[in-house]
Amino acid sequence: MPLVHPQFDPVALHLGPVSIHWYGLTYLVAFGLFLWLANRVAARPWHVAAGWQRRDIDDLLFYGVLGVILGGRLGFVLFYKPGFFAEHPLDVFKVWEGGMSFHGGLLGVLLALAWFGRGRGRSFFQVADLVAPCVPTGIAAVRFGNFINGELWGRQAPADLPWAMIFPQAHDGIARHPSQLYQALGEGLLLFVVLWLYARSPRRTGQVSGVFMMGYGTMRFIAEYFREPDAYLGLRALSLSQGQWLSLPMVLVGLAIWIWATRRKAV
Repeated sequence: MPLVHPQFDPVALHLGPVSIHWYGLTYLVAFGLFLWLANRVAARPWHVAAGWQRRDIDDLLFYGVLGVILGGRLGFVLFYKPGFFAEHPLDVFKVWEGGMSFHGGLLGVLLALAWFGRGRGRSFFQVADLVAPCVPTGIAAVRFGNFINGELWGRQAPADLPWAMIFPQAHDGIARHPSQLYQALGEGLLLFVVLWLYARSPRRTGQVSGVFMMGYGTMRFIAEYFREPDAYLGLRALSLSQGQWLSLPMVLVGLAIWIWATRRKAV
């Protein structure tokens, strides 16, 4: 017998007229983990020698939050439902109804890091290399939020898969892969371990960023084979999902960055 999604109440806490959702709390956890991890990374000798201080990390969090929220929402609008939002432009602001794109959030964060670096006289990759190892735990937290909400469920699973799960929100009774958890483990925890170990030693500027791009793109590309494509998009060219087509450039760009960083003089 397949498991059945436990149907958590999406609201974690009611404070009078204010409802605090689990999904919002997972973002708070993500930002809290970033702050803790980034301070640990900044305390490494080579980062201390480069002049990183605690107040820089606090400011980075502010820039990152702006990038995640604005980029994530605009990415969803442009990458996934441009036609709908062209007809309903005011719905862009209805973030409480859901709709965030990781790839859009990533672009937003990259712009935010560039903005931060320019103001502090640091190169983009000096900033990105410090931030990259601290991101995957946040990804894992938000994917758990997707699971709690019973959204972004997986494709149909084999009948004998022990952890196959029915998601009542799908309204079809099909036993599916709990792909949100796959993504939390792959894009989140596994990528965190790889990056954390890789960044424990001094690396040439840009190398850590390149590994992050390659790692996330690869993990997301694989996970998409288990995740149900968005109903309003389906599969695209070559039977790949929109998420896979957005992840492929990440792998290629990450590889190019790593090769470029490896071949240039140490900075």
